[in-house]
Amino acid sequence: MFTFNSAAGATPFSAWGMWFAVLAALFLFNEFSRRWKWAGFTSFVILPAALTVLWFTALRDVTYTDWFHLAKVYSSTAGCIGFWLIRYLKWTDKKTGEEKRLADKKWALFFPPLILAINILEACARDFQIGMQYAGGGITADEGVYVLGGIWNHMNGIAGILNIIAITGWMGIVIRKRSAKDKSQDMLWPDMLWFWIIAYDLWNFVYTYNCLPHHAWYCGFALLLAPTIASFTVSKGAWLQHRAHTLAIWCMFAQTFPLFQDEGLFAVNSTFNPAVYMALGILSLAVNGAVVLYMLYKVKKTGRNPYKGELYTDHAPYREVAAQGSPALSASA
Repeated sequence: MFTFNSAAGATPFSAWGMWFAVLAALFLFNEFSRRWKWAGFTSFVILPAALTVLWFTALRDVTYTDWFHLAKVYSSTAGCIGFWLIRYLKWTDKKTGEEKRLADKKWALFFPPLILAINILEACARDFQIGMQYAGGGITADEGVYVLGGIWNHMNGIAGILNIIAITGWMGIVIRKRSAKDKSQDMLWPDMLWFWIIAYDLWNFVYTYNCLPHHAWYCGFALLLAPTIASFTVSKGAWLQHRAHTLAIWCMFAQTFPLFQDEGLFAVNSTFNPAVYMALGILSLAVNGAVVLYMLYKVKKTGRNPYKGELYTDHAPYREVAAQGSPALSASA
């Protein structure tokens, strides 16, 4: 599936060592950026603003400037800023003197699924593009890397669309209660359960393997695992927030140090085996199709509308996350 850059002296030990280092760094950055209000602001407002100046001046001949990479870094950062506002923005009503919060506004809860769907659609568009434009293999015009396009791209693009269809229950998003143990006020999504997350991870990994074969080792494998570990351990129910944080910082890192993945000791690439591509495409489509079928089964069984309310309220993981928050909590910093 993967081949290490032996010409530069890479070994499985060096590649795996750096993979674990990237995974740990992403996990720790997420812990830093989610724990405090000031840390989130610094990470997703001040840092990308400073880096943008750097990318278009000193690094303009090195960094990625194609539409896809720029859209990814800014859309992921926009998601982080939006989630930060939902978690912390508050004001005083001039007429009543009451404290108001953005998290209490139902219209604000449309932002998380919207930014998620946009990011998925961006990747689906790329998958379809690679499948049509580089069928049988070719060098991409924007990045100058070899990709092996085929029917697997189209299967995975459809899997991504199915993944969007299976997004449910965003009107039930809540903010974590502040406690002595955890004052992060994470944005929790109780209806986003483990099976949807696993289906997303599989789809997104296959997308990176299809369209970014020279980056999939890190931005597919490690980058997807970091928020999933966080959402199953230190902060359950906040997967989307974790995903946005880790994706944004990785995109900023990749924009600033593009040669880290492209050349040298730690570069890892695909073996370009059509059988592997086909197997991954089938698996991604099958798993995401199964999640949609399960969603439809639950809709029929419960009579609930998954786009107007929550669908999986009878699941224990849902109840565990929902009990940790309320949409009308105190939002003191």
